[in-house]
Order: sequence, then structure tokens, then C-alpha cells
Amino acid sequence: MAKNIEIKAHAVNFDQQQQTANLLSDTRAQILVQKDTFFNVGEGRLKLREFPDGPAQLIFYRRSNTAGPKLSDYHITESDDPEGLKTVLEKAYGIRQVVKKQRILYLVGRTRLHFDTVDSLGQFIELEVVLSQQDSIEGGQHEAQDLMSKLSIEPNHLVDVAYVDLLDGAA
Repeated sequence: MAKNIEIKAHAVNFDQQQQTANLLSDTRAQILVQKDTFFNVGEGRLKLREFPDGPAQLIFYRRSNTAGPKLSDYHITESDDPEGLKTVLEKAYGIRQVVKKQRILYLVGRTRLHFDTVDSLGQFIELEVVLSQQDSIEGGQHEAQDLMSKLSIEPNHLVDVAYVDLLDGAA
């Protein structure tokens, strides 16, 4: 499984924080429209991520529901048949919730900065520091803390659950 250190936060000044991300970024911003269908599973989270064009992604991940930089284990596979896959997963597990968002993606070194506008929830910022096998969790947490500081993300802005949980009313 792949690993990253991540945080999610309410965006308190979305436009200004995005301008800062643009200055920090190694690449040009990418705009993504995503529809995540979450399925009922016993542990972790399982979602089918669909895009308006291109293959869908089936993503399973585990992470603790804590605020602040935390470890996430994840596995991703692609599918050219999202409708067929969704039908099978719905019959096997049932659909928990659907999360629709527009994401603006910036890359800062090995970190993915997401500026998300989520239907029914508002604007958020996510950081994902991608770790290699040799990278330490502590190093990834330090990198996340540094970017949080540069983006003016305070501890009280942090969200300890996933968007699906916020839509379910947990928070």
C-alpha cells in the first residue's frame, strides 16, 4: 500500500491561500471535477472516483479520524467501466454517500495541495505529503506542518474526518 501524511482544513481565506499555493507550486494548477461514491465497508473507506472524462479510480484507504497531520494508507486502481464497477459494489456493499467536488490541484515537491469546493459543505484545503518506503512519518508530518504555516492553516481550522463523514453529519 502507498502512504501519505495528510490534513484537511476549512479554508478561511480560500482565494488568498490559493494565491500562496500558486507561488509555492512547482507546476501549474490543475482543475479536476470529481464524483466520489462511497460504499459501506467494515473498516477504512472505499470509494469509486469518477471524472467527466478518462478512467475512474477505485480507492481504498485507512486513516485515523484525528485533526492534524496523520498517516493514511491507500491503494488505487483504475477502471474503464465505472458504471459496471459501481453496480457490483453497490450490490455487494450498498452506497453510503456521494461526494461531489471541484478540486484545484497544486504540486509542491512531493506534496499535493487540494483546494476543494465540496457540494453542500463549502471550501476546504487538503495536503497530502506522499511518502516513499524510505521516508519517515515524522519527516512527512514536519513537511505538512511547514506547509500549514505557509498557508495560514491554524489548528482550529483542521477537520478530523472525511467529507463523507461531514455529509453524514459526523463532526
